[in-house]
Amino acid sequence: MASCGDHPKEKPGTTAKKETEKDSIQIDSTKQQKGQEKEEKLVLTEDNAVDFFFNYQKDLKVNKVKITTRLGSFTVELFDNVPYHKANFIYLTRKGYFDETQFHRVVKDFIIQGGNSDDRKTGRKRSEIGRYLLPPDPKKGHRHDRGTLSMPSSEKENNPHMLASPYEFFIVVTNPGSYHLDGDFTPFGKVIEGMNVVDKINSVTVGEGDWPQQNIYIQKAEVLE
Repeated sequence: MASCGDHPKEKPGTTAKKETEKDSIQIDSTKQQKGQEKEEKLVLTEDNAVDFFFNYQKDLKVNKVKITTRLGSFTVELFDNVPYHKANFIYLTRKGYFDETQFHRVVKDFIIQGGNSDDRKTGRKRSEIGRYLLPPDPKKGHRHDRGTLSMPSSEKENNPHMLASPYEFFIVVTNPGSYHLDGDFTPFGKVIEGMNVVDKINSVTVGEGDWPQQNIYIQKAEVLE
């Protein structure tokens, strides 16, 4: 697990813990079903992920996700002008990926980081969805203000372009923000409701590697239609 603290030189990274959807209507319905079946069979890779999310985001009319934990719920709104990261987060939420993953990294007065777990189920989910990275998109005018939802860079070797790890995310808790992260990471949303719950998560006792001593599971992540 990469180090992460509230010091300006320290930045979020992915964890190294083990990885753990009359005749014309009938025709349209059939096409939709075939499209869903094709999507379910698709395994994302670094070769096809960008093209997939480019097409996926074209018809997206939703931009909010509600995340529920034992400490309460909060809602994030995703930025429309960061299309690949928005599409990725919606896609993974609809796939049920985030359910039963954890806020596995909590750095007081800095960030909470979620989307991973130390059980095998999370590893299986990733294998079924695919192994891929996303290009960074940090120049859309969004900064790492308090409440910003952003994506950490992969710690994969030979990653000079700071490609983003699509399965994890972090939320800035620092007031007014952690602006030393600007330019290196991709802000793609913000907390619009329940920031007090984010603060509760940030205040829990942590142990080695900034992992909470009592696990904080994402009980459910749901797209608000």
